Amino acid sequence: MRDSFLGKRIRGGGYAIKGAWLLLKHEQSIQVQFVLAIIICIAGYFFDITKTEWMFQFLAIGLIMTAEGLNSALEAMADFVHPDFHNKIGHIKDIAAGAVFIAAITAVIIGAFIYFPYIF
Repeated sequence: MRDSFLGKRIRGGGYAIKGAWLLLKHEQSIQVQFVLAIIICIAGYFFDITKTEWMFQFLAIGLIMTAEGLNSALEAMADFVHPDFHNKIGHIKDIAAGAVFIAAITAVIIGAFIYFPYIF
């Protein structure tokens, strides 16, 4: 069973859960985003947003968390490969941070579409 298709999928899922836990435990950016996600979900409950709005909200939260996780992994790998400062490594890290910024702006826009009608 261990080397079967299903066994490999189950084992892979375990690694994914471990990775998500490590992100939440060690990465401040993910911790901040997680707290914000909880606050936004409380707001969604308070304003009684629609199922469609919940869907978009969870997609935005997932987008941010995914981008932050990939950025953290890329930065860790870059630091492992080249621990000292290097212009090209800095450029790569800047690009990864830019991707997180784009995801964050997208999430803010989605949040504005959802919550402005409830607030104003």
